[in-house]
Amino acid sequence: MRAAVVGASGQLGRALVERLGTRAVWFGGREALDVRDAGAVAALFEQQKPDVVFNATAYNAVDAAETDPAEALAVNATGPRHLAWAARQHGARLVHVSTDYVFDGSSSRPYLEDDCPRPLNAYGASKLAGELMVRASGCDHLVVRTSGVLGKGASRAKGGSFVERILAQARAGKPLRVVADQVFSPTYAPDLAAALVALVEAGKRGLFHVTNGGACSWHELAQASVRAAGLGVDVETMSAAALARPAARPAYSVLANERYRAAGLPALRDWRETLPDLLA
Repeated sequence: MRAAVVGASGQLGRALVERLGTRAVWFGGREALDVRDAGAVAALFEQQKPDVVFNATAYNAVDAAETDPAEALAVNATGPRHLAWAARQHGARLVHVSTDYVFDGSSSRPYLEDDCPRPLNAYGASKLAGELMVRASGCDHLVVRTSGVLGKGASRAKGGSFVERILAQARAGKPLRVVADQVFSPTYAPDLAAALVALVEAGKRGLFHVTNGGACSWHELAQASVRAAGLGVDVETMSAAALARPAARPAYSVLANERYRAAGLPALRDWRETLPDLLA
């Protein structure tokens, strides 16, 4: 495998580079490759000749996307289109990562790959557009939806990952109030990276949902993180409505992983089991 990792400076990108080892013949963040630039994308394929490209780049500022949807679409839809067309021209496979936010949260059971997407916000709409661009391109592709990725290398501008921000506030003695009415499946970046590589190695194509096992609210994740860190801090609950963010979030966005397991691949561990590794 000659792999290129686009978006290698983020949580998932870093985990992919580490997982791939010497098979990663090229990796870089936005400063190394702007996926909005079709010429730069084409040059990467021509120069590096990867047979697999992992697209871990994303505009993931969910609230900011409400006021800047053009930028979200440029990175999350036009960028994947450029990668997909280049992959098709060079006979490479594109592994594109999408999100649980393509769903509206009205389901009472985990979402299947064939369930109809209905994004509630501009970020989700841009990610769905990216999926459609990749699938319509005719390139050899694997699209993987995931949820609540946690790991090393989160955006410093955002103060790190959700867990890092919670622990920083707890250690600073600040009061903690976290949304308790949005349920999802936290996913540990190294576990997701391993699953993506396993799917490629198994020759799988098409659309898959991949998350760590179990589900929780952001409040439950915050509580578990504080306890795992040995901090005796209370975490109060609040509603999403009280937080009043610009972008609506799905109340329930748990993804079913049956297609992944049916492919003969082992289920990812429960999200609670990942916390010691995340906090190490």
